[in-house]
Amino acid sequence: MNRTYLRSLVGKAALVSSSLMVFAMGAPEVVDSYALAQRGPVQRVVQGKVTDQSNAGLKGSVVYLKDGHTLSVKSFIADDQGEYRFGQLAQNTDYEIWAEHNGKKSSVKTISSFDSKNQFYINLKIEK
Repeated sequence: MNRTYLRSLVGKAALVSSSLMVFAMGAPEVVDSYALAQRGPVQRVVQGKVTDQSNAGLKGSVVYLKDGHTLSVKSFIADDQGEYRFGQLAQNTDYEIWAEHNGKKSSVKTISSFDSKNQFYINLKIEK
């Protein structure tokens, strides 16, 4: 065998063995980014309860969620216990949330895009 061929063969064997070692040990940054790509972006959720001054749930309250980026407003009618839920909120957007019932309004709460949480529990109180 000539030397050039032998060097080439040894170089290829070293490359294959190092590739196999990385594969056997796992490359976390490759696996994690692949797993993240499969799951897609993380969505945020806000939920809570609309209550009166005695903490009783206010059935039929309308909860408003204002997107700080598009200024669009979504609404949700609270269930029999006064509970509401908004899902699929963007990570990089600020939101304002408030409730109304029989002409009365709760204070406005803010969800910041700088808050790293993905799950928010916000109770909204309407004084009568």
